[in-house]
Amino acid sequence: MAHASPAVSPSNKVPASSKTTFHFLAGLASGLTSSILLQPADLLKTRLQQSTRTASLSATLRSIISSPNPIRSLWRGTLPSALRTGFGSALYFTSLNALRQEVARRGPAMALAGSSAANTINNNKNGYSSSALPKLSHTANLLTGAVARTAAGFIMMPVTVLKVRYESDYYAYRSLGSAARDIFRTEGIRGLFAGFGATAVRDAPYAGIYVAFYEQFKRNLSGFWAGSTSTNNNTNISSSTVNFTSGALAAGLATAVTNPFDAVKTRIQLRPEKYRNMFHALKLIVKEDGGKGLFRGLGLRMGRKAISSALAWTVYEELIMRAEKRWSVQEGMSL
Repeated sequence: MAHASPAVSPSNKVPASSKTTFHFLAGLASGLTSSILLQPADLLKTRLQQSTRTASLSATLRSIISSPNPIRSLWRGTLPSALRTGFGSALYFTSLNALRQEVARRGPAMALAGSSAANTINNNKNGYSSSALPKLSHTANLLTGAVARTAAGFIMMPVTVLKVRYESDYYAYRSLGSAARDIFRTEGIRGLFAGFGATAVRDAPYAGIYVAFYEQFKRNLSGFWAGSTSTNNNTNISSSTVNFTSGALAAGLATAVTNPFDAVKTRIQLRPEKYRNMFHALKLIVKEDGGKGLFRGLGLRMGRKAISSALAWTVYEELIMRAEKRWSVQEGMSL
C-alpha cells in the first residue's frame, strides 16, 4: 500500500516572505561592502570620464591627494554610492532570484541548464557546490539578469544621478539634500532620471552577459576542481574561491563590452544641457575626443568592477548558501 509523503509542518516551514527578506538583506550587505571599500576607484573613474580633454589617472590622483583633506576627497560621494549600490544590489539580487526561481519552476525546459541539475547533485554529494541558486540556460541567465538590473537601475536612478554629480568637481554641492533640490529646481523631475537610456543600454547587456559568464565560469571551475579532487586528495578549494574568481572574470568581460555606454551615461548625468540624449552624447564625445573618449576610464572601471562584482556576489552567495542549509534543516526536522 502506497504511503503519502509526510507533509512539512506549517510551523517549521520557512515562509517565502522570510526568504525574500533574507535575499534583500544579503544583497544589501554585499552592495554596501563593495561600494564603501571601492569608492575611491569609482570617484576616479567619474573624474576621468567627465573631462573633454586628455586626463591621466596619475594626474587626477595627484590632484586629489594634494587637496587639504585627501582621504575625505577620495571617499567623497560614499553616502550616495552606498545607498545606490547597497539598495540597488538588494533590489537586483531579490528580483533576480525571484525571476530565476520562477523560470526554474514554470519556464520551458529549454530555460534549464541541461545536465547541470545532475552535476549539481553530484557536486553537493562531494561537498563543493558553489551555489544554492537555480541553474538555468545561458539564454535564461542573460534575460533574467538584464531584466532584474534594468528594473533596479530605474528605481535607483535618482540616487545614481546624485552620486555622479557629487563625485564630480563640476558642482560644489555641500549635501545630498541641496544637490537634490538644485537638480529638481533647475531641471525638474526629469533631471533625476538623466542618462537612464544610456544606463539601461549599459546595464541590461552588462548584467545579462555577467550572469551568463558567471554561471558558466562556476560550472567550469567546479568541474575542474572535481577532476582534481578525484586524483589528488589534498586538493581543496572553497565555494567562495570559485565564486570570487568567476565573478572577477565575468565582470572584466562584461565591462569591456559596455564601457562606451558608461562613458555616455556619465557625460549626460553631469551636463544634460550639453549632452541632450544618448545619441547626441555619443556623436559629441566622438567628435571631441575621438573613439578613445568612449573607453576613457576602462582600465579603472574593469579593475573596480572585477573586484566589486566578485566581492558582492561572493558575499551574497555565501550568505544564501548558509541560509539555505539552515532552512533545509528546519524544514527537514518536520518530516
